Amino acid sequence: MGISARELAAATPATRDRYVDLLRVASLAVVVLGHWLMAAVTADGQVGNLLAVVPELQVVTWVFQVMPVFFFVGGFSHALAHRSRPRYAAFLRARLQRLLRPTMVFVGVWGAAALLLQLSGADGGLTGVALRLVTQPLWFIGIYLAMVAFTPPLLRLHERWGWGAFFVLAGGAVAVDVLRFAAGVPFVEFLNFAFVWLAVHQLGFLRADGMIRRPALLAGAGLVGATALVALGPYPLSMVGMPGEKVSNMAPPTLALLCHGLWLVGAVELLKGPGARLVARAGVWRAVVAANGVAMTAFLWHLTAMLGVYGALLGSGVELPAPASAGWWAQVPLRFAAAAVVTALLVTVFRRFEAPVPAAPATDSGGPLAALGITLALFGVLGLSLTGFAGLLDGHSATLIAVPVTAPAAVGLALVGWLVVERAGRIRSR
Repeated sequence: MGISARELAAATPATRDRYVDLLRVASLAVVVLGHWLMAAVTADGQVGNLLAVVPELQVVTWVFQVMPVFFFVGGFSHALAHRSRPRYAAFLRARLQRLLRPTMVFVGVWGAAALLLQLSGADGGLTGVALRLVTQPLWFIGIYLAMVAFTPPLLRLHERWGWGAFFVLAGGAVAVDVLRFAAGVPFVEFLNFAFVWLAVHQLGFLRADGMIRRPALLAGAGLVGATALVALGPYPLSMVGMPGEKVSNMAPPTLALLCHGLWLVGAVELLKGPGARLVARAGVWRAVVAANGVAMTAFLWHLTAMLGVYGALLGSGVELPAPASAGWWAQVPLRFAAAAVVTALLVTVFRRFEAPVPAAPATDSGGPLAALGITLALFGVLGLSLTGFAGLLDGHSATLIAVPVTAPAAVGLALVGWLVVERAGRIRSR
């Protein structure tokens, strides 16, 4: 029987930075609520984007696009974790257990469902849309895998150069956008998946060592930079991806998104005092501990829940109001409540796969094998986020950077990568 959230909360050492845990939960919660709100399903079962229906709302993404906060928190946690478990293979296995196990269960369940639906010809309408959309949040898992993989070398650079390591990555993001927009170099923009997100991750290392001493300056510089780039450059207003846009700040990331990340990191650091006092309350801390224990499972299944709610409404003959109409807004609280209930049910079923597992034995071996495994898992998860499960049987493919990938191939890469990481973490030195 596992340890309850109450027991874990009571056993929390006084030295733990609880505010970081609060940021982790809060940032994922905002992402989930944002996805639920942006899913604008029409009466014929098509799924649009609320920000495209009401472009004026795109400005709110400057506050609610909080994925940089999650990656910033990841950098903080990875620095502490690697220093306590410095061997590469064991570090990877320890960090990825609670990430890849629930992810592979999600992939397995949806893959089996997609196969049955397509064999029976029941993959049309909203069901077909769901098969395409439910894997899209997996891009986040793929980026996070890369952050874990690069933690050891980038942490060494941080320990040697401090802020200099961040500025090298940020400079890389600047160079990529110059080559992309000024010189028209093809495919160079995909390098910013690394430069932008690893720069944000690097800020977490700086926080772990108490090196973010002027958060107001960081927030101000980021906000001014993002504003100038959007106003004067080729960057769109929205900090999330928009359907049909020629340039996205998210896919691939841009310098504007990096500036947005700086502004958010500075802002949450400015709120550290009141945030720490809030999470010091026993009831709040128990809720944070409980939420952290199922956060990844909830994130994986939240789109399934919302699309399931819409499917139930359409299936029961409920007439859906036009997105962004008064009737649509009036239904938002009810849809959110229903989606929260369905998500909670799915978490109850699948939370066991996110439970902590025994620590891997400390080893000096397995590093190269672990690197191979995480590379395979990374490309598999990213590939699946692009292909979805629609067209599983007809060879549908999507382009990952410059390489076409199919859903079966992506699933295979992710599964093999996970198994290789598991194997690498168990190899003992001779």
